[in-house]
Amino acid sequence: MTRVVIKGTGLFTPSGSITNDELVESLSLASGRWNEAHAAEIARGECAARDLPSAKFILRASGVGHRYVMDKQGVLDPARQRPRFPRRDEDAISIQAEIALAAANGALEAAGVAGRDLDAIVVGCSNLQRPYPAVAIEVQAALGAGGFAYDMNVACSSATFAIQNVVDALRNGHARRALVLNPEITSAHTNFELREFHFIFGDACTALVLEAEEEGSGSGEAWEILDTRLVTRFSNNIRNDAGFLNRCEEPPRAPHELLFRQHGRQVASEVCPMVAEHLRRHLADAGIPVERVRRLWLHQANLNMNRTIAKTLLGREVLPEEAPVILDEYANTSSAGSVIAFHKHRDGLRAGDHAVLCSFGAGYSIGSVLLRKLRD
Repeated sequence: MTRVVIKGTGLFTPSGSITNDELVESLSLASGRWNEAHAAEIARGECAARDLPSAKFILRASGVGHRYVMDKQGVLDPARQRPRFPRRDEDAISIQAEIALAAANGALEAAGVAGRDLDAIVVGCSNLQRPYPAVAIEVQAALGAGGFAYDMNVACSSATFAIQNVVDALRNGHARRALVLNPEITSAHTNFELREFHFIFGDACTALVLEAEEEGSGSGEAWEILDTRLVTRFSNNIRNDAGFLNRCEEPPRAPHELLFRQHGRQVASEVCPMVAEHLRRHLADAGIPVERVRRLWLHQANLNMNRTIAKTLLGREVLPEEAPVILDEYANTSSAGSVIAFHKHRDGLRAGDHAVLCSFGAGYSIGSVLLRKLRD
């Protein structure tokens, strides 16, 4: 019988490192200048003064303490507040393909395979730098892989949705070995001008090598994918309106209107029970008692949300090692977050242990992957 396993993981972490204090200092300068420039309008009640941010509030409200970005200087410049990327020629590798390759090489090395051994590549992330040609096909060419490759986007759930697509391809014989990539440059669609959004995100890229193998074969560390499940429900509470029709709109929208935005409290109140119930049903349908789940690698959006989901699912307070958090170092890296948690925090589990990889976010969307450690 054929089973699908995760054979290797990879992670690209940018060199730009920003603490909450640095981010708060930058926004405080920018907000102070904005308030001075609009003092007359503020006095007349035509607009509100921008409130100043607080590093302590950020950590308490979200669990985010730090993030990595592709361009620290551009993000922290109070006069710019966005990364700066030199334009690249068409023949040069794209930014997203470049970081995807870095993560891919780590995953391939961990799995003990080469790029030419792949016959499927899926890039899943919350924003793609161009509609076509696909970043995945660009990576395919750079790695010398065969088969097929494509891009997809289900926002923060892109990794788990991509995993299910790859699992289906492997189980149906359309591929034997595949690569899932999540190149997230979230700093490029973050509004660093607003206190409620400026701290949320960080940049990173993750990679997973998945294989189809026959029972009794295989060697090295492997995680069997027992089952996957996806669900979506439409909501406007998380939006990003950047798209090819923007230049055709009348009247045109300001650039900041095309960036990420959300109604955070509504998202938390609606998504947390959805995710907990989704996981409860998925485990029950798979015949896995909740108490047998040794680890939860959840989407890394907010520490309080993850604590709520884990406690609701398990019916008790959860130990830090049972639901690892990388928010304090990486912030919210969108689709890459749960995979970073898996990549960095899977030690201590033994063959036969059960675990869950789960992502959730805009859409709304939820994806869950039930795992069992097959080999050390």
